[in-house]
Amino acid sequence: MAKKKTKQRSFWGRIRQRLMLVVGGVFILTVLVTLLFRWVPVPTSAFMLRQRLSGRAVDYRWVPMDRISPNAALAVIASEDQNFFAHWGIDLKAVTNAIEENRTRKHPRGASTISQQVAKNLFLWPRASYVRKGIEVYFTLLMELLWPKERILTVYLNIAEMGRGVFGVEAASQRFYGLPATRLNRRRAATLAAVLPSPRRMSAARPSDYVVRRTWQIMVQMDRLGGTRFLERHGV
Repeated sequence: MAKKKTKQRSFWGRIRQRLMLVVGGVFILTVLVTLLFRWVPVPTSAFMLRQRLSGRAVDYRWVPMDRISPNAALAVIASEDQNFFAHWGIDLKAVTNAIEENRTRKHPRGASTISQQVAKNLFLWPRASYVRKGIEVYFTLLMELLWPKERILTVYLNIAEMGRGVFGVEAASQRFYGLPATRLNRRRAATLAAVLPSPRRMSAARPSDYVVRRTWQIMVQMDRLGGTRFLERHGV
């Protein structure tokens, strides 16, 4: 009987050891990949791969921040995450406000930061679940630890879907306006930001009344933040 118990303990001990090795390997791999993308242009994202695997076309053109109009960077901050430079990836105040507002809203609003959206789009899958949210938080904190804010913003502007199969501000600007991202003015940048919540339903090329209203609201928020001087104050 004692030998049997010893064998059982040995068996479960080996299982725990292997699990620890697997977890440790996954942790090291995610750290290395995340660290690599601090400097290397992101070749694709989980969302783009999903689209390609389903046979749908992807328009994606990576550009560094110095080839993106400051209006585009300011517009997505004004639209998606005005506390971007103040939090460490999770905006607890925005989460609290969203919980309170969603008690009376017909369509609940989210409180994902730009960092969380980068983590989801780059590494994960679109269907929401507690498991995905937990992994999203892990990657968000990892990026905040390993990347400067400017890098997070650069990756977001490059991989966010801004139209059906159109990923990133350069591809969107070329597709919808026939211009490079460096030449986006305030209104066009705000229009691209306005369709971010639902880029497959809303269009920057043919903006609906809602998108037009949302564009002007974003432009007002851009002014309230202080215009592009807001970015300069944060080193972008």
